[in-house]
Amino acid sequence: MRVWIAWAAFLVVSLLLLSANAKRTMLVTATAYNSVPKQTNTRPWIGAWGHRLEPDMKVIAVSRDLLEEGLTRGVEVEIEGRPGTYRVLDKMGRRWKKRIDIYMGEDVEAARDWGVRKVRIHW
Repeated sequence: MRVWIAWAAFLVVSLLLLSANAKRTMLVTATAYNSVPKQTNTRPWIGAWGHRLEPDMKVIAVSRDLLEEGLTRGVEVEIEGRPGTYRVLDKMGRRWKKRIDIYMGEDVEAARDWGVRKVRIHW
């Protein structure tokens, strides 16, 4: 009986560890934004959580529904088709759903070239 209890406990702990370390994947709409007053507010270099954004940072803003999916402040995200990892340091307005906004510093042309795309993200 003790062997079965120990075995069951081992399985439960193993499954919990696997699920905690498992990467999530989601298809989202991706746009891009810049640190310019026309696109944000009177403090274009400050994200919604108060982080100062610098042009060379790999940052994304997430729609608020994605916060509930685990894409919270500081989470690292891979975006298929983009090199490197991005950190969630900003959030979008309440009207957006299943959407990320890729930070592109002051390079408005790069943001326009990006446009609107469907991308798969991993975190």
